[in-house]
Amino acid sequence: MKIMSGYMLREVGGESIVVPVGSRTVDLRGIIKLNGTAAFLWKMLQDDCTCQELITAMLDEYDVDEETAEKDVKRFIESLEQNNLLEKSSGKADN
Repeated sequence: MKIMSGYMLREVGGESIVVPVGSRTVDLRGIIKLNGTAAFLWKMLQDDCTCQELITAMLDEYDVDEETAEKDVKRFIESLEQNNLLEKSSGKADN
């Protein structure tokens, strides 16, 4: 899975903001502001990766236990899916 094309992460005034580009500007109603952890996951999702790869990266980057990392990753993925910001990739399994 990966972030749908047409969205970019930008730093604005010290904040991580998702910015639509091109035809996506009509799809986004409002501003998406990400905290540091969400921005970290967003950057990873610029390339195709699995949920397990995201969890492993969280464990490597942050002082967090596996259960918390898994819960946070799944919640972030669900939010992306609900907002149609994530595309499933045919190249990798989602586990």
